[in-house]
Amino acid sequence: MLSILIPVYNYDVLPLVNELVKQCNSCGINFEILCQDDASNSQKNIKNQVINSFSKCSFFINEVNLGRGRNINSLAQKANNEWLLILDCDTFPAENNFIEKYIAEIAEENNILFGGIVYEDKIPEKQQLLRWIYGQKRETASVLTSNLWIKKEIFFQYPFDESITKYGYEDLCFFLVLKKKGFEITSIQNPVFHLNLETSEIFLSKTKTALENLFFLYNSKKITSAESKIIKTFEFLKQLKLTRFTSLVFKKNQLKIERNLLSQKPSLFLFDLYKLGYFCFLK
Repeated sequence: MLSILIPVYNYDVLPLVNELVKQCNSCGINFEILCQDDASNSQKNIKNQVINSFSKCSFFINEVNLGRGRNINSLAQKANNEWLLILDCDTFPAENNFIEKYIAEIAEENNILFGGIVYEDKIPEKQQLLRWIYGQKRETASVLTSNLWIKKEIFFQYPFDESITKYGYEDLCFFLVLKKKGFEITSIQNPVFHLNLETSEIFLSKTKTALENLFFLYNSKKITSAESKIIKTFEFLKQLKLTRFTSLVFKKNQLKIERNLLSQKPSLFLFDLYKLGYFCFLK
């Protein structure tokens, strides 16, 4: 029935697997759990190897880094069951009937379900505030492949774009293809907690990498202004011949904005300006 796919990178995924095994056994379903570390060379993989001793569970390690989308595609190729549940390694079911809730929703053959992402209410350390605030205010309202239920047949027809090897926007491209093919993604109340809060510095660095990836996808015409607010605003500035000016303002104020984003009171408004300015700078 169900193959759970967990792309891993430098993370102890054992607690998540333990919980999923418990819930799947409680439901009495045929299942397998497939985890795959994307060549992180992490010491945590020593502990993760214990997963191979569990019934119906496997832990693989890539010899070379594939990127998140290609890693999930690789896991899907190994899957034996009709339905796929894609979960990020740093998530954890918010409720103990997480699997049961998904099973109750699969009456329609072509259902693609997104259960949602939530963040713990406890305020984290100062160095993790930007990631936590952004997650609470923005990601909880977004559709992501961090908690996605999909029929394997559909996924095989429309897998992740393997030209995307860097971090960022692979989810958006994946969903755009599905929507263009007439599939609907239904959001349901079946969330997972996002547990692994990166430091603000790492999150800022990954944001810049994601914007570089967005720039590549924009030039490749895979993402347009209709799907991205950053691109839409960029094209508006381009019409007004203000992209160079925006880039110069960004470079002049970059360090000042970064000080705010790394502080105890990071502003999402400044974060949005930062992303727009960096995108203009790339152009």
